[in-house]
Amino acid sequence: MDPRLIVALDTAERQQALDLVDTLLPVVGTFKIGLQLFTAQGPAIVREIAATGAGIFLDLKFHDIPNTVAGAIYSAVRFPEVKFMSLHAAGGRRMMRAAATACHQTGGGETPPSPDHPALLGVTVLTSMGAADLHEIGVPAEPAAQVEHLATLARAAGLDGLVCSPLEVASLRRALGPEAILVTPGIRPVGADTGDQRRVATPPAALAAGASHLVIGRPITAASSPLDAARRILAEIS
Repeated sequence: MDPRLIVALDTAERQQALDLVDTLLPVVGTFKIGLQLFTAQGPAIVREIAATGAGIFLDLKFHDIPNTVAGAIYSAVRFPEVKFMSLHAAGGRRMMRAAATACHQTGGGETPPSPDHPALLGVTVLTSMGAADLHEIGVPAEPAAQVEHLATLARAAGLDGLVCSPLEVASLRRALGPEAILVTPGIRPVGADTGDQRRVATPPAALAAGASHLVIGRPITAASSPLDAARRILAEIS
């Protein structure tokens, strides 16, 4: 089992999610619960998946006023087996600082957090967004420059790592050093459909660039045999 692989459970169906976890547990240790599954099934699905012994990336991308996000983080860290949580770095330094404080205090006040503490990850620029998308919402910077700006802000605010596209991971690794947690979505094996992702890379390329963890969804979960697909990717990155 390779701890660098995280499988995204991109479904709204409880049983489908649980079946995928059961099928993949022999080779996958951590699963991402995002907005679709959490909104449909609520906190109960987090507890059910945690009960299998799987680790969880709770990818809810919190983005609100500092007090509200801090309260959400304080609640989320109480889910068992949560290894990672996400929030939008675009929420600003005060929001991220409030979230980091809530996360660390819940774990006993350690700074830095203990090894069992969930890692709080800042989402920089979504992998579905290109330069035109940023310009449309009033951000004049190119994606790489905006990612670097938000990454620097996130680290200064006390976050444990970042969610970033594989195209920016090399520069962030150089800037942030070997200890930073860099979780990379937008991963597509050679020949796979990129879907709505624009800034993508293959699994070996993302790891070679400096990613610490890979988030892969449809290339595994939509395959005729998710277990075989996961094994092929694990063989590719080993």
